[in-house]
Amino acid sequence: MRWSLVTAIAPVAWGSAYLVTHQFLPADYPLYGAVIRALPAGLLLLAACRRLPRRSWWWRSVVLGTLNMGAFFALVYLAAQKLPTSVAATIMATAPVAMMLVAWAVLAERPRLAALLGAGVGIAGVCLMVLTRSATVDAVGVLASVGAMTMSSFGYVLAKRWGGQVDLLASTSWQLIAGAVMLVPLAVAVEGAPPALPVPAVTAFGYLTVVATALAFAAWFAGLRHLSAGTVGLIGLLNPVTGVLLGTTLAAETLTAQQSAGLVLVLAGILIGHPAARSLAAGWRLRRAGLARDDDAG
Repeated sequence: MRWSLVTAIAPVAWGSAYLVTHQFLPADYPLYGAVIRALPAGLLLLAACRRLPRRSWWWRSVVLGTLNMGAFFALVYLAAQKLPTSVAATIMATAPVAMMLVAWAVLAERPRLAALLGAGVGIAGVCLMVLTRSATVDAVGVLASVGAMTMSSFGYVLAKRWGGQVDLLASTSWQLIAGAVMLVPLAVAVEGAPPALPVPAVTAFGYLTVVATALAFAAWFAGLRHLSAGTVGLIGLLNPVTGVLLGTTLAAETLTAQQSAGLVLVLAGILIGHPAARSLAAGWRLRRAGLARDDDAG
C-alpha cells in the first residue's frame, strides 16, 4: 500500500498540469514548453544525486528521455491547449491497458484478469467522461493525447526493465535532461525564439518543474520498481479524476451526470484491479465471517 500511495503522487500532479498549462502558459510553444518543464527538473534531480550515466545508460537515457519526457511533454502540452482539461486528462486513462500489453510483450508480465477487468471498467468511465455533447473534441488534440499515451506506456515499461540497475533519482534526471536536449533543436527550428514569459507563466512553470515533473516522475518510477506495470497503470487513472475535478472546481467546466457516473466507474476500476484493494476487501470479508462464527458460538 505504501508504494501505491507514493505512486499516486504522480497522476494527481499530472492531472493538475492540464489545468495549469491550459490557464497560464502560452498556447503556441509546445516544444519550448516541454524543454522549460523538463530541463530544470532534470538539473534539480541531478544536483541532488550527483551521478552521470555510464556505458549503455547514455543511449538508454536518450531513448527513455524521448519517450517519457521530450516527445511526451510536447504532445501533452499540445493536447492541453487543444482540448478541455477534462477531455485531455481522460484520454490518457487508456494507458493501463497499453502498459499491460507492452509489459506482457517486453517483460513477460502476464496481465491478471482482475487488472484487465479493472482497466476495462476504468476505460468505460473514461468514455462516459469524454463522449459528451458539451465537450469540444479537437482532432489534433485527441491525436496528441493518444500519441503521448502510447509512447509513454512503452517508455515506462522499458524504464521498469532497465531501471533496477541504477539509482532512481539519477535515472530520472538523465531522462529529463536527455528528453529536453533532444527537443531544443526542434524547438528552435519550428518555434523560433523562446517565448517571453509573464510572471504567472513563470510561476506556472515553476510548479510544473518541481511538483508535476521532478517529484511526480521520481514517485512514478519508484512505483514501477516496486509494483507491476499493470498496477501502476491502474493508479494512473487518478490522472483523469484529478483533471476533471480541477476543471470543474477551478476552471468552471461543467460536470454532467454522465461525467459523474464516469468518475465513479474510474474509481471502481482502480479498486477492482488493484491487488491491495482486493486484499483489504478479502480481509474485511474474513473478519466478518469470523465475527459471525463468534456470534453463533456465543
